[in-house]
Amino acid sequence: MNFGENLQNIRKKNHMSQEGLAELLSVSRQAVSKWELGEGYPEVDKLLILSQKLNVSLDSLLGNEPAKPVSENIETSGSPRSIRIVSPHEGVILDTTRVVRSQQFRGGERSPKFALFAADGNDTSPWGGVQNTFLAWYRNLEDVTEEIKAIQNALDAGEASYELQYSVKCRRSLLSTRIEE
Repeated sequence: MNFGENLQNIRKKNHMSQEGLAELLSVSRQAVSKWELGEGYPEVDKLLILSQKLNVSLDSLLGNEPAKPVSENIETSGSPRSIRIVSPHEGVILDTTRVVRSQQFRGGERSPKFALFAADGNDTSPWGGVQNTFLAWYRNLEDVTEEIKAIQNALDAGEASYELQYSVKCRRSLLSTRIEE
């Protein structure tokens, strides 16, 4: 399914009209209609609001295939090893066995282009798929890729924890997310 079909299904499962969803996101009903018809996408901030308010992961909302784990075959006594991830900009600390990055977000020059999520598979969305936990924002593909490599190296070295090094601090408002310089 594509984003528009997913959005429509999730909206209907939440017993919301296009008008109700538009009001929730502070956009026009026509904007919601265009998104559902596949004629565009909401901005990153609207996607985050959708994810939070409708209790659905960004991956399932965007219709992405399940992402590859950071470490596919690391095993300790028959179970995957986990690592504690510390995200200083977001105030998140959690144990995970894998991380996944988002697709590239649209936005202005000062908007983050990628997000990183912890995805263990323990929590599932009511609409199927893994419920991901947001970890951090990234300026570009290179930074998020380097972060994933560094997490993989920490896992390979048997480290118990890893503090995110390449993420950017962002200021979030109701309608936008901007990188703090």
